[in-house]
Amino acid sequence: MRKEILINDGWIFRYHNGTETAVNIPHTWNAIDGQDGGNDYFRGTCVYEKSFSAPAVESDKRVYLEFNGVNASAEVELNGKAVMTHHGGYSTFRADVTDLLQSENRLTVSVDNSVNDKIYPQKADFTFYGGIYRDVKLMIVNKYHFDMDYFGGKGLAVCPEVSGEDAQVSVRTWHNAENGRVEKLLKDAEGNTVADGSGTDSVITIKKAHLWQGTEDPYLYTCEATLFVGEKAVDKVFCRFGVRSFRVDPQKGFILNGREYPLRGVCRHQDWKGIGNAITKEHHDTDMSMIMEVGANTLRLAHYQHDQYFYDLCDQNGLVVWAEIPYISEHMPKGRENTVSQMKELIVQCYNHPSICVWGISNEITISTKKRADMLDNHKMLNDLVHEIDPSRLTTLACYAVCGPFNPVAHITDLVSWNLYLGWYTPFMWLNKLWVDFFHFCYPKRCLGYSEYGCECMPNLHSSHPRRGDQSEEYQCKYHEYLLKVFDKRPFMWATHLWNMFDFAADARDQGGEPGMNHKGIVTFDRKTKKDSFYLYKAWWSKEPFVYIAGRRYVDRAEKKTTVKVFSNCSEVSLYANGQLVETKKGDKVFTFKLSLDGEIKLEARAGEHSDTAVIRRVSKPDPSYKLNKKIAGGGNWT
Repeated sequence: MRKEILINDGWIFRYHNGTETAVNIPHTWNAIDGQDGGNDYFRGTCVYEKSFSAPAVESDKRVYLEFNGVNASAEVELNGKAVMTHHGGYSTFRADVTDLLQSENRLTVSVDNSVNDKIYPQKADFTFYGGIYRDVKLMIVNKYHFDMDYFGGKGLAVCPEVSGEDAQVSVRTWHNAENGRVEKLLKDAEGNTVADGSGTDSVITIKKAHLWQGTEDPYLYTCEATLFVGEKAVDKVFCRFGVRSFRVDPQKGFILNGREYPLRGVCRHQDWKGIGNAITKEHHDTDMSMIMEVGANTLRLAHYQHDQYFYDLCDQNGLVVWAEIPYISEHMPKGRENTVSQMKELIVQCYNHPSICVWGISNEITISTKKRADMLDNHKMLNDLVHEIDPSRLTTLACYAVCGPFNPVAHITDLVSWNLYLGWYTPFMWLNKLWVDFFHFCYPKRCLGYSEYGCECMPNLHSSHPRRGDQSEEYQCKYHEYLLKVFDKRPFMWATHLWNMFDFAADARDQGGEPGMNHKGIVTFDRKTKKDSFYLYKAWWSKEPFVYIAGRRYVDRAEKKTTVKVFSNCSEVSLYANGQLVETKKGDKVFTFKLSLDGEIKLEARAGEHSDTAVIRRVSKPDPSYKLNKKIAGGGNWT
C-alpha cells in the first residue's frame, strides 16, 4: 500500500573548498577531523547532490522525500526549486515533492553545521558531526493518507493504560480524507488479532493484557490502522506498543507495573571511531548487544534524538529510556523556537515507543547562561508543552554539578537528576553520599537521580596504587565500585545513568589521554575493548553467571606482593596461580586476593563451571607503554 525507496547510494559530495567525491549515505564530513582534537573540525556548509529517475506512480499517488537525520540545518532543492528547510540535526523531516518531479531529477541538499546562536546544540562536550548521516528515501502513498506533514510523525498515536487485568488502549489517527474511515486492529506478539476498533479517535480494550515488564519480559503488541475511502483501503500504518504502568516514588524510586524496579543503567552517544554519526543498523545492534550484556535496565540517550531503529531495539529489549533534546550547556535567547520544534519532533516521532518513560528538557543548562530569567521561562514553557502534548509521561532534566540543590532549575520538571563527578573532578568520593543524602533530606518529596557520573580510563594505563586523575583502569574500577555501593543503599534514587557506555568523540578535548576523545566509557570508542569496569557492572547487574579476572592488561608489575581482583555474580570464587589454589572466597561481586609475585604467573579464576584466565609477571620496571605520566594524570575540566 505504501512503498519506500531508499536513495542512499550514488551521491556527489562537494566539500566547502570545492572538491568533490562520490559518497553513499550515511555520511559525515567530520568522521576524522571531528575526532582528532584541537577543536578545529570543519563547521560550515557542504553540498550533497544526487540524480535519480522518477519512480513510476499512478495518478492517485503522492511522493514524499524523507530525511531521517541531517546535521544540523538542511536546505533541500529538487530540480532547482526549493523544497524545504529544516533546523535540527537529529530528527526526521519530509515534504511532498510530487509536483516537482520530472522524468530525470537532480536533488541538492545544502547541509550546515556552522556556529550560530539559534540552533541547538552549540556548546557541549561532543562533536557536532556535519552530514546526511541517516537514511534518505522516497515514500509513495495514496493521495489520501495518514498525516505525514506534522513534525515527521506517522499520523498514529497509541497510548495504553492498565486497568486491572485489562488495558484501555487509546488510538488516535490523523488523515487528509474528508470522508475517510479508519479501522484498527490490535495484534499480539504472534500476530493474532486480540481487539479491534474504528474511528479517528477510539479507545480499544485488550482483555487480560500481557504487560511490558522491562528487561524480564518486554512484550510488544502491534497496532495496525487502515484508512478507507469508500470501500477501498488507501493507506495503512502500524506501530508496536507495550502495555505498562509506571510512576516514581520519592522514597522507593521507579515503580513499573506496581513493583519497585530500580533503574540502573548507562548513557549512550551514537558515534563510532572513524565513522562518526554515520552508523548502520549493524552498529546499533552491536551497541545494544553490549548494553544488554552488561545488564543495564535503563538507558539515557544523550543528548539528542536517536535513530528510530535504536528506540525499536530499546522497546524489544525492555530498556526504560530517557529521551531528550540537545538543549544543552548554554541558553540562547534566539533559540527558543528551535527548542520547541525539536521537542515536538522528539515527542511526535517517538510517542509510541513503550521504552520511553521520561522526556528530558535540558542538560547542564546553567554552565553558561547569562539571560537567567529567559532561560527559566523557556524551561517552564517546555515543561508545560511536554505535558500538553503527552500527559502520559514524566519530564526531567540533568543539572550541572555546581547547580546547587536550591537552584530553581532543579525544581521545574517532574523529576530531576544530576551530572556529578565527585571523586574525579573533585577529591573525595564520599562527597557523593553527602550530596545525595543532603538533597534527599532537604527535599524528601522530590525524586532524585544521577544522570551522569564517571571517570576517564585508558585501558593501557595501570597502577597498583590508583588515584584520582591517573586515568588508570584500576581507578575507574575503584571509583565505580564505590558508586555502585552508594546507589545500592539508596533505593530512593529514581535512576542512575553511568557516563558513558562507550568512549566518544569530543574534538575540543586536547588533554587527558587521546586528544579529541572522552574516555569515560566502559567500552572503547571502536567497541573492541571492554574495560575492566564493564565486568564490574556486569557483576552487579547481569543475571548471566560469569567470572572475570580484572587487571589482565596490567601484565608487568614491579611489586613483590600484588592484588588480584575478580569480578563475578557467583557467590564463591577460587583463584589458582600456576595451577595451585591460592584461596577460595565466598563473597558478593568483587573478590580480592593477595599473592606473592615471582616471575610469570598464569592465573585462573573458577566459579562453579565458569572460569577465566590471565597472565601477570614480576619485572624490575613496569612496561613503559602503560606507565602513568603527569600530563595525562592532569586531566581536564570536562564532563
